[in-house]
Amino acid sequence: MLTNSARETMLVGERLAKKLFPGDVVALYGNLGSGKTTFTKGIGKGLGVKNPGRINSPTFVLIKEYQGKIPLYHLDLYRMSDLKAIENLAIEEYIYGDGITVIEWAEKIKCLLPEKLISVRLKAKFGDKREVLVEDSRH
Repeated sequence: MLTNSARETMLVGERLAKKLFPGDVVALYGNLGSGKTTFTKGIGKGLGVKNPGRINSPTFVLIKEYQGKIPLYHLDLYRMSDLKAIENLAIEEYIYGDGITVIEWAEKIKCLLPEKLISVRLKAKFGDKREVLVEDSRH
């Protein structure tokens, strides 16, 4: 699907959030500026996170937790290049935890991801337009 603004990209994330259950993993793929964090804000809004506009990329802290109807664990692996260092973050505790885990740059931990997850590929087109492809392998 094609979104025409950051607001529409958030809306797609918000709609997806309404279909998520505790323990679900959302793997985000896309270049810098493709809308991964904006999409995550939408998921946060859909989960009832207070002030979802404050959700930002946890690039330097790597993992942020937000409270909503279901906890949201937001991971950003952009700065991580060593799989061993990523494994030392105890990511499995989030991936197999009781919240919704959203992972930016999920390709960096492909071997750690569960078989059943939701993959979202975001691609910047022109201006604020984004192509958003959602693949659900949970079923």
